[in-house]
Amino acid sequence: MAEINFGKTVSIAQACNIILSTPMNRYFLRGEPGIGKSSILKTLSVSLPQHEVSYIDVPNMDLGDIAMPVIDRETKTTAYYPNSRFKIHLGKPVITMLDEYTKGADPIKNMLHPMLEVANPRLGDISIHPESITFLTGNLSSDGVGDSLKAHSMNRIIPLHVRKPDADEWIGWAINNDIAPEVIAWVKQFPHAMASYLDESQSDNPYIFNPKKVQSAFVSPRSLERVSNIVKVRSQLDTDSLICAMSGAVGESASRDMQAYIEFSDQLPTWESVIADPKHAKVPEGAGACAIIVFGAIAKLTKDTISPFMTYLERFEPEWQACFAINIAKSPSKQSVAFSSAKFADWVQKNEDLL
Repeated sequence: MAEINFGKTVSIAQACNIILSTPMNRYFLRGEPGIGKSSILKTLSVSLPQHEVSYIDVPNMDLGDIAMPVIDRETKTTAYYPNSRFKIHLGKPVITMLDEYTKGADPIKNMLHPMLEVANPRLGDISIHPESITFLTGNLSSDGVGDSLKAHSMNRIIPLHVRKPDADEWIGWAINNDIAPEVIAWVKQFPHAMASYLDESQSDNPYIFNPKKVQSAFVSPRSLERVSNIVKVRSQLDTDSLICAMSGAVGESASRDMQAYIEFSDQLPTWESVIADPKHAKVPEGAGACAIIVFGAIAKLTKDTISPFMTYLERFEPEWQACFAINIAKSPSKQSVAFSSAKFADWVQKNEDLL
């Protein structure tokens, strides 16, 4: 039986909602490597388009990257002028992500520390716009990648353990972000590739990050996006080059298993042949091949092609028809395509029991 969460962790979407609901607080988003913590900056910027956006890569900063002393010769004093990357000089509210704050050098953390205050947050002696949002990201201490934070800093922030997205959550994101259908299909068939090492039952999982093992690569939302870029250009690579590049992105176990899905894809009917002759185009038999067809179609469909594709899809097993309908209905970029199609509406009416 799966362990009940009881508020121990939040999803990326929940973390965004917490920040937007209480922007005056300083939240520290902790999670495993590569799960998409940094993507929260983009999500917040979409919700608050009037805000400026500032990405601060804390571990790679020196003191001069934050602010510099400037001499006032009349008063014979100095003042700190903040770096333009913080956008403070624009006089507008700013969404600032202090990325990997817990890996920064102590002098850098000390200089950024006044930004963590709720009352009169500032950088040096320059006040930050009161409607600004500042949040931190970092890894879990159990990840063993060098994160540390002192007690006086912890008392000023609110830690949130951000969990990895599960397979369905990641697939929903991937469909709308141009991820190769072969990669999406692989995750659909191997959902444990999105499991967490914090789950004791996953100690032998060959795909995921595990701080107790020596790993050069592993499966994560970030590495799946990287391997997708490789899969898309596979026609330009020989087999050895493809496997080597994929292994460098997601590890050898995942790349070898994913290769089978690439071979499936190369044997499937072309998109053009499916649309041109949906009643006679070859229908795949294996689950992996069906998954590639379904997820690839969601990415490609237009108002002109959804009707012939629905004719083709009706020749698939019901579970794959339902998989297509559910995922396209959840896709913000493809919902209008599906809901404007009489053919899709007719399928939904006839197959309500599958949904």
